[in-house]
Amino acid sequence: MVDPHHSAHWYPTAAYLYVLWLDALALAWEYLRRHPNYRRDWLRRRRWPDAAQAWGLRLLEDPALDARDAHPVWQPGHVAVMQIYPDDDPPANAVPFALWRIPGHKQLIHDGKRLALIARSPGRCRRFALAPGLHDGMAFAYAVRAGAAPPAGFASDMAQTSPAAMASPRPTPTALLELHTLQALDATLAGASSREIAEGLFGVNAVAADWHADSALRARVRRLVRRGDALMHGGYRRLAQLAPLPLQ
Repeated sequence: MVDPHHSAHWYPTAAYLYVLWLDALALAWEYLRRHPNYRRDWLRRRRWPDAAQAWGLRLLEDPALDARDAHPVWQPGHVAVMQIYPDDDPPANAVPFALWRIPGHKQLIHDGKRLALIARSPGRCRRFALAPGLHDGMAFAYAVRAGAAPPAGFASDMAQTSPAAMASPRPTPTALLELHTLQALDATLAGASSREIAEGLFGVNAVAADWHADSALRARVRRLVRRGDALMHGGYRRLAQLAPLPLQ
C-alpha cells in the first residue's frame, strides 16, 4: 500500500490533468524541469549565468513553474512559432491584426529578443513571435521557416470573425501516455517502487488482480519509468522536434 506521506505530490492523478492539453514544446519543458541537474543549475544561476545554453535555452526558467505558467525560450527557435510582421505594402482589403480576436487564453511575454504571444484553447496551442512596430489594427504578414507550413486553422484564427465556441476534445491516447509518464517519473524521483507507481496510476484493485513477475501491468509500469527517464535526459528535445544539443 502506498504511504500517503511518501507520495503526496505525485499520487493524485487529478494534479496532472493539465498535461492532457499541452503541446510538444510545453511537454518538453515538463520533462526538462524535472531534471535534477537542471534544478541545480537554476539554484546556481547567479554564479553560472551561461548555464542555460547547455539545456538549449536562452535563459533559465524556474523549474517550480509548470507549463501553464512557465515561458521557456528554446534555441534555436521552433518551426511551430508563427512570425508576424507589419505589412509594408498592404492591399486595400487587408485583414488587420487583432490580438483579442485570436481565440484562447492569451499570454504575452518578452523573451529578451522579441515579444511572444501564446494562445491556448482546448486541444491546441498557438505560438507567435510579434515583430517590433506591429500594433493592433495594423495590416500584417506572417512568415514560417522554409519547409514548414502554417498550422491548421491559422487563417481562421487571424480573421476578423467572432471565434466559434469550441468543445473540449477527448484526450488522445498520446496525451494519456504523457500524463502517465510524467506521473511515473515524479514517483520514481520520489523513490517510489514499481508497485507503488502502479497503485498510484492504475489503482490498488488493478494491482491486486494483476501484479506478478510476468504481468502486463508490471511491464507497462517499467516502460513508463524508462520512457520518463529517457525524455528527461535529453529526449525532451526530440519530443518537441528541437535540434539535439551538441555533445558536451
